[in-house]
Amino acid sequence: MKEIKTPFGVIKSEVILFPIYYLIFVFGFVYILPFGIYKKLFVSEDSLIEWLQFICYFSSSIISFLIIFLDKSKNKFKLKNIFWLLFAIFCFYVAGEEISWAERITNLGSNAIREINMQGETNLHNLKGFNNYLHFSFIFSGIFFGWVGWKFFPNIEALPAKKFALFFLFVAAHYALTDLSWITLGIRYPTLRISETMEFLMASGLFWHCLSNIKLRLKANI
Repeated sequence: MKEIKTPFGVIKSEVILFPIYYLIFVFGFVYILPFGIYKKLFVSEDSLIEWLQFICYFSSSIISFLIIFLDKSKNKFKLKNIFWLLFAIFCFYVAGEEISWAERITNLGSNAIREINMQGETNLHNLKGFNNYLHFSFIFSGIFFGWVGWKFFPNIEALPAKKFALFFLFVAAHYALTDLSWITLGIRYPTLRISETMEFLMASGLFWHCLSNIKLRLKANI
């Protein structure tokens, strides 16, 4: 349990507090910088934060495959590794979607998909119709990774532990505010221009989760 000393006493936390520090830094410092720096880094197309998300998801996928490879047991297809395989595939898919499967780099893409894509890109998450449920997928995945996973399936190693909860719950809360506000307010709260900023928490949380697990696997193999 991590202890944080403050002028008012000691705070004991069972979760990693990086998401709080990150949000304070972004909205207390970067957000108010001049020359549209926040927009260039967090909002514009192909922004830095979008590429950082890709790196986190892609790295998480590679690390997950390595975790399976480093398993010394004869049966590589045991249930624990199957969960890691599913997790690796999930991260690889999301990484590809983040950069529209690198169409801006390779100039390759599907015209058929672009025509029915709300942003004219080669990806599935912005397809007309499917895009309407995208935010709900973040709410679901945020709650699943941030609470349901470690609470009800603690033996599944591929799911993030409790200490990573804030990386995912803040994302779920953000989209719940924008998409479910009609339940409490009677109106839909306007979509905030901070989505990429919040989504980075989920990407970095999954990366941190994978990194901590491969460190344990490497120690076990020494």
